[in-house]
Amino acid sequence: MSKDLHSNVKQMLGLSPVALGPTGASAGKIIDRQGYGGVEFLIGYGAVTTTGSVVTALLKEGDVTGTLTSVADSDLIGTEALAGLPATTPRTSGVSQQVVKRIGYKGMKRYVQLTLTNSGVTSTGLFWADALLYNPHVAPVANP
Repeated sequence: MSKDLHSNVKQMLGLSPVALGPTGASAGKIIDRQGYGGVEFLIGYGAVTTTGSVVTALLKEGDVTGTLTSVADSDLIGTEALAGLPATTPRTSGVSQQVVKRIGYKGMKRYVQLTLTNSGVTSTGLFWADALLYNPHVAPVANP
């Protein structure tokens, strides 16, 4: 078994690029993690031109795709709070824009989904997420 990262992860689009409207939410793709030990979501936050918008991340899990429920904190690597975007001044320049945050799932359910929700009163910038499936049962993982 190869020890390099390239041969031991599978990258999938977890959430298509989206600008969240006021009090809006966007549910990502349901990730089938069959054959993998876990999944890491990498969440990209573009420039946010508004003040006070709060984006929260929520992970759901399930044995079937139609009945996903919130993931217990003990099955997360990191926290949903740290993966979200707290209320700040506008993020249009410097280190506060183009931020990437992450949250991992180590539970036993087959399906996992990330949802981002804006609780602000104005629209936010562009967000997206990739899902990295890791610890494959069979490696190397095919590319793509």
